Amino acid sequence: MTGFNTRAIHAGQDPTPATGDVVVPLHLATTFKQDGVGGLRGGYEYARSANPTRTALQEALAALEQGRTALAFASGLAAEDTLLRAVCEPGSHVVLGGDAYGGTFRLISRVAARWGVEHTPADLNDVDALRAAIRPSTRVVWCETPTNPLLNVADIALTASVAHEAGALLVVDNTFASPYLQQPLTLGADVVVHSTTKYLGGHSDVVGGALVVDDDELAERLAYHQNAMGAVSGPLSDWLVLRGLKTLGVRMDRHQANAARVAEYLLGHPAVASVRYPGLPDHPGHEIAAKQMSGFGGMLSFRLAAGEDAALRVCERARLFTLAESLGGVESLIEHPARMTHASAAGSPLEVPGDLVRLSVGIEDAEDLILDLDQALT
Repeated sequence: MTGFNTRAIHAGQDPTPATGDVVVPLHLATTFKQDGVGGLRGGYEYARSANPTRTALQEALAALEQGRTALAFASGLAAEDTLLRAVCEPGSHVVLGGDAYGGTFRLISRVAARWGVEHTPADLNDVDALRAAIRPSTRVVWCETPTNPLLNVADIALTASVAHEAGALLVVDNTFASPYLQQPLTLGADVVVHSTTKYLGGHSDVVGGALVVDDDELAERLAYHQNAMGAVSGPLSDWLVLRGLKTLGVRMDRHQANAARVAEYLLGHPAVASVRYPGLPDHPGHEIAAKQMSGFGGMLSFRLAAGEDAALRVCERARLFTLAESLGGVESLIEHPARMTHASAAGSPLEVPGDLVRLSVGIEDAEDLILDLDQALT
């Protein structure tokens, strides 16, 4: 079973032996009968520790990311928090990519900082800058690629090499690309992070997160912290993400086909100063993306020539593109990162330009999406 779409439909999802269910059942039980004291039936005792629906999802995620172990969480930030607490301690240091999701920046700079974890932003495309940012206490190099919201692309293999030279882990947030387009563990990353809320769920109806690793000792440490801290995903969330995984490949094909057409349209519009999409030949990370990704994804951003007020007007005028946070659903979304998803980075080195608009391009008809942007930009 080697093909991605085959794994997405079958990994961890064998028909139930007793009944032959071809869809993983929704296991709502919070506790499980033991066959004698300590005699766990199938390894299950209490749903915070393990649940059969969550097990199926974790097996599927591990297979898609080509890792050994996956852990599912209540949200992407819950996954990130558990990871930081498992691998860092007071006095530890994190190198954070200079263009990171606002929630990740807030977690590291304002929450983890309160228990003694320090951080330094760095341009991960500049090896000298990355090496200069690393300290003897650096435990993690945190990388998003493509980044949110500027769509910068980091060379995962090169970044992994620099991190490992210093004895640090490379963590890659693979939410924008999804495992359909990129598998960071195969390129040297130690941990893959996902907000399963996004492309993996795919329908804007579930919140979840995941960590995927290929190291048994690290997996055991993360699993211990997951159980001890308790921010696990619920069975309904697990079931919904499993459902989303089955169509991830076909959805991503449509997402990125539409995004490429939208990017080309925006390039030719006089109101648009620049377009950020890795699929464009003049994108600074295009060659790296072409090397380590099998496609360029469904996310893009653009800057307005007339500045922030123009960006706000475009967001407000769009109709088919819904003004909303989040991304990766079948419907197209538009947002103003500086005042929405990345407001927490205001005044920091990670501050987002006010004239920037971010699009999550859905799977509607591309012609309709372009017509909506045309009227919003007029």
